[in-house]
Amino acid sequence: MPHLNRTASGVLGGLAGLVGLSAVAGVLVTATVTPAIAVSGYAASSALDTFENMPSFLEIDPLMLPTEFYRKDSAGNDMLMAQFYDQNRIPVTFDQVNPVMFDAIISSEDKNFYTHGGVDLGGTISALLGNASSGSNRGGSSITQQYVKNVLQQNCESKAKSSDEVEACFTATTVNSGSEGYQRKLQEMRYAIQLEKRYSKDEILLGYLNITNFGGTVYGIGAAAQHYFSTDAANLTIAQAATIAGMVQAPNTYRIDEPDGSTQDSAGNPVNSAADGYKLTLDRRNYVLDRMLDLGKISQAEYDEAYASPITPQVTERTQGCQTASGAEFFCEYVRSVLLTDPAFGEDDDARAANLRRGGMKIYTTLDPELQQSGLNAISIVPARVDYMNLGASGVQVEVGTGRILSMVQNRPYSIENSEDPNSPTTQVNYNVRSINGGGGGHSAGSTYKVFSLINWLEQGHSVNETVNGRVGTKKVINCDGQTQNVVSSNSGNGIGNFEANPGYVGTVYNFTRDSLNSGFLAMAEKISVCSTNQVAMKLGVMTGDGTPLDTTNFGFNVLGDQPVAPLDMAGAYASIAANGMLCPAKAIDKAINAEGVDITPQTACNRVMTEAVASTAAYTLEGVMRGTGSGARIGDGVPVFGKTGIHEYLHTWMDGSSTKVATVVWVGNVQGDALLSDYYENGYVLSRIRNSIWPEMQGAANAKYGGDAFPGPDSALTKRQLADLPSVLGMTVDQATQALQAAGFSVTVGDAVDGVESAGTIVQQGPGAGRVASGTTITIRPSNGEGVTVPAVSGTPDQAVAALRGAGFGSTSTQCTADSTVSGDNDRIVTGTNPAAGTVVNRNTQITVEFKAKNCGGRP
Repeated sequence: MPHLNRTASGVLGGLAGLVGLSAVAGVLVTATVTPAIAVSGYAASSALDTFENMPSFLEIDPLMLPTEFYRKDSAGNDMLMAQFYDQNRIPVTFDQVNPVMFDAIISSEDKNFYTHGGVDLGGTISALLGNASSGSNRGGSSITQQYVKNVLQQNCESKAKSSDEVEACFTATTVNSGSEGYQRKLQEMRYAIQLEKRYSKDEILLGYLNITNFGGTVYGIGAAAQHYFSTDAANLTIAQAATIAGMVQAPNTYRIDEPDGSTQDSAGNPVNSAADGYKLTLDRRNYVLDRMLDLGKISQAEYDEAYASPITPQVTERTQGCQTASGAEFFCEYVRSVLLTDPAFGEDDDARAANLRRGGMKIYTTLDPELQQSGLNAISIVPARVDYMNLGASGVQVEVGTGRILSMVQNRPYSIENSEDPNSPTTQVNYNVRSINGGGGGHSAGSTYKVFSLINWLEQGHSVNETVNGRVGTKKVINCDGQTQNVVSSNSGNGIGNFEANPGYVGTVYNFTRDSLNSGFLAMAEKISVCSTNQVAMKLGVMTGDGTPLDTTNFGFNVLGDQPVAPLDMAGAYASIAANGMLCPAKAIDKAINAEGVDITPQTACNRVMTEAVASTAAYTLEGVMRGTGSGARIGDGVPVFGKTGIHEYLHTWMDGSSTKVATVVWVGNVQGDALLSDYYENGYVLSRIRNSIWPEMQGAANAKYGGDAFPGPDSALTKRQLADLPSVLGMTVDQATQALQAAGFSVTVGDAVDGVESAGTIVQQGPGAGRVASGTTITIRPSNGEGVTVPAVSGTPDQAVAALRGAGFGSTSTQCTADSTVSGDNDRIVTGTNPAAGTVVNRNTQITVEFKAKNCGGRP
């Protein structure tokens, strides 16, 4: 940036150089506007040749402009969210500048601006002679020449990739010494004359005021008026205009936004401060006022009033960065990361970084103000800081079918500085995204990762109503190479257990998902490889939080969600299920416009990642979760939703789910350390369950605004119940029968013992009986109690039958007569059977009724 102490001293390149330059200037002026100066001789012709061989066409690159991010406000209007710049510039049109500003700059910098042809010959020669004697190499340039110098510097800086390169641009266009300085001056003249032929005086003057530096990062009259006096260029007073006009000679020396002094004297004391009334700037301002008065641009009264006024800056800082995106700072940082990584915004990292700070883009984002506020309200239940752990929480929502990010929140407020305190109440880390986008590397997904096993199961043709032995035990999980590894599923602490020590069961994948049964999903991995499940997750857009593939290593417990992933990735995956199998990449930008007004919005496309049959059946299965482990997060607003809960070793807890319109993912966890969520309470919730407060509020807000339809019904082929051969286990022991039935894929219930002549514990009843039955049917078996007696067959008279029963061990008997006219004798009594019937096994204490017939039941039995 221009500054008095950055002006290089020059060394005279020789009298011949001066003579040649003067001669060239004479020829130029003769050819353009100024009266001719007679020149002759070899020096003049040589210099003229040199001049004519210089480039004459100056390409004026677009101004370096701030990039602006916009979000919608509650009324649906675009609202500035954040801006980024190397140069604080607010371009203005000619009509947006108070004419007094033009008068001030022309009076002090180039009083002949409207009469010369681009070069003020007298001023240039005078400056060169002065430079030759003093060693300086500045001054004497017309406004057009100054504009040329600024354009050259701007064109160079716009391509610079480092501060050193920016400094080199300044040196190349401003601080050349000796003969190089004269060569640069010639080139400026050459360009200036051509610019005057292409553009009007007003265009050049406005271009100069829009491009020039006014101290620090303030560029252009629009930003200068706002920054130093909190006004716009159209409302500058005479004194303010003169102050700003005076700055161009030494912008960093004359700036008035540093009350402690903008420079120092030879003794190191602050100079040009509020204490001395900004004396250097005041003197320069008054010089400008003098020139304006001398040239008749202002009256004596105006001059007197302006001259008598002190310099009273009213500084307005134009803050840049995401700290201005109140309540959406992390989303803003995510958008910034997109601009720094997406090829749509530049061919490489350097180009994208420069484009962000200099490209003048307008970025219109996807953030929904209502959902963002609801998310902030919901997540606030988790404290920003606790003493007992590094507690984090986040929520993110994406629109189904588009991938548009509607909200992005977390419990810890945004900080522009990274604290070394792990329990700091603020953070730079965005818990919702991958590390490349400002995240911390992701969080273990827990059982929310089981959705990928479910989809893999369906894609390989299995039904959710297929039964699998999901009881705890050793599972032979399939690796990627077809080999197996033993994974112990146990509640004893020596293996992977189930929630609340559930022993597991032989059941359907639908029920495994509803109950989030670890042993059940490990059993599924005996039929579908862990590798293929990890690959399904990647197909649905999920990688580890640091961006590496999920299938680089494959272990059985991967299916239970041990690998760290980003919530935004998971939101996209669940949204793809709700979108009937279409995965839409996360999208934070609705529209991007460059400084020329050209639409440069990154183009994203949704891709099919699963069939509609798989997606609809997965949605149907996940709806069941909301009646199982997800019941604590039910909303009750009538909008259909599905979801999946997840807990990883009580260090991380999740709730992921979606309607047909919006997907919501909530994570709460220990960012770093081994303190367990299950050991602590906040706001009446144990931390491992606090998701059940956040997710319904966020998803409920989405339901209220966007609604939601019923999910398509599941595919019949993927929900069919399979028939299986049910063996007979009669005569087996209880253990033998249980093992045989479970091995065949059935669940077993052991009923109460029943009377049986077989030894106690022998299975004497089975229901249903052997045959073809639905796979996974629960079979009830009942063992003998060993106390049964078979009812004998009896005949003869009732007395004879009773005697036979008592002889067989039955002590409780009775008789029952049935009148029958076919009986011949009046006193005949003919036994017809017993109740219970002969051959029935009953307890010996059971009453046996002897049944007989007689002509007249009223007689003696």
